[in-house]
Amino acid sequence: MAVTQFEVQGHVAYITLNRPEAMNALNPELRWALSQHFDEVENRSDIWLAVVTGAGQRAFCAGADLKHRALERAANAEQKAEWAKLTSDTLPLNQRWDFSKPVIAKVNGFALGGGLELALACDIIVAADHAELGLPEPRRGLIAGGVGVHRLPRQIGLKVAMGYLLTGRHMSAARAYELGLVNEVVPAEQLDECVSGWVEDILRCAPLAVRATKEAAMRGLDTNLRDAFQARYPAEEARADSADALEGPRAFAEKRTPDWQGR
Repeated sequence: MAVTQFEVQGHVAYITLNRPEAMNALNPELRWALSQHFDEVENRSDIWLAVVTGAGQRAFCAGADLKHRALERAANAEQKAEWAKLTSDTLPLNQRWDFSKPVIAKVNGFALGGGLELALACDIIVAADHAELGLPEPRRGLIAGGVGVHRLPRQIGLKVAMGYLLTGRHMSAARAYELGLVNEVVPAEQLDECVSGWVEDILRCAPLAVRATKEAAMRGLDTNLRDAFQARYPAEEARADSADALEGPRAFAEKRTPDWQGR
């Protein structure tokens, strides 16, 4: 069975972590497959956004596959070399600092450790009401080294984040929403419909405008307000010189729906 599912519908890529028997835990094969999918999302001009989720209803992703780590110690040299090759060829979403296209995390259960780190790297998080989120690595003698120790304080504030980072506690989906970590929480049976609403709203926007907005917002966080405003943004320059930049005002004046081309 494939460790991921990848499907493109219209301009949307749907990526599913497909190890439900292991709560979609991240082993080398799954990490590598996700890396390949995000490469494709970034490189294909016909893909305008992505949705990532986990198979089943128990977990979005339970984090690193600790059982696999135990197996690594007993593996033969050939198997270790194969896993090392997969790891060296893998670039996770949480380390793609300039990923241009929007990504929605559809959190359908536990998002723990590396699973939460994957969600934190997404632009929008929509969660089922039974979901739990957390970075429990210290309880395993580890740290949230997949950028979680850095992203969580930036996204919910230092003191609150340290409360979770230092204890390994889980937070409910409702609490994550209160903290601004999650955009929307709905009953599990409404999760697909809710995510579809977010997808449709993004697709109503010009794709180059969406990418320019994301680039400016994310890069601007690294500097002061004046410098952020005055900086040059390649995605914005591409948008300003695009056919879609003309199509938007023209469609508004003609009282019709814009026909975005993504160029």
